Amino acid sequence: MPLVRTMSRYWLTGGATEWNKGNANVPDLTGRAIAGSLLLAGLFGQARADDIYSCVDAHGRHLTADRPIAECIDREQKQLNPSGTVKRKIGPSLTAEERAAEEEKVRQAIEERNRLAEEKKRERALLVRYPDRGAHDKERTAAILLIDEAIVAASKSIDELLAARKRLDTELEFYGKDASKVPAKLKRQIEENEQHIAAQRRFIANQDNEKKRINTQFDEELVKLKQLWARRAAPVTPTAATPASAVRPATAKK
Repeated sequence: MPLVRTMSRYWLTGGATEWNKGNANVPDLTGRAIAGSLLLAGLFGQARADDIYSCVDAHGRHLTADRPIAECIDREQKQLNPSGTVKRKIGPSLTAEERAAEEEKVRQAIEERNRLAEEKKRERALLVRYPDRGAHDKERTAAILLIDEAIVAASKSIDELLAARKRLDTELEFYGKDASKVPAKLKRQIEENEQHIAAQRRFIANQDNEKKRINTQFDEELVKLKQLWARRAAPVTPTAATPASAVRPATAKK
């Protein structure tokens, strides 16, 4: 059982409930010491038998023990070699709130690191796909051309549907203003014609929006690519670790 010393007095740090209760001058540390010992054991692991731990507790007492001291869980402790020199300093244990805050910082740091790594990956992919402005402009033109062709085809379909509607309207005039005499087939043909025209017009509107989206995407890419192209073209400045001969070709000897 480990001992804690304050000046010349010793008392057990855990598992001695009855002994502590029978000594009025000895603080009752049982519950707190056991909880602290368990927490410190989880934080610091098993201590070496020849190591000494020292600290000043909240009451100003100088405490020493052969393992991390539960009474100083909220403050710095010194781990000493047998010779008495400081081996290392152990910071105060974190509260649940502090531990949660530290874990959140770590999580955010990991997310930021992953974000930067993903960004560098995208940058490399952009440079591979678009080594220069010409390659980027060519792909933009091809993408817009596909949309324009789809819009032209839809417009042609609308023209054909409108021509068909004129023929249906001519047939509809035969029945005058008496809707009850209009055959069900003709009514259905007129309704379907209107639905097809509306669908083609919605398609054209969607394609116009898609064209705007593509242009916006290429514009944003171009801003980033200009930076990447400029960075790639910038000359490398030689440093102490990079000799000038490694940056620029050596002059041929005459």
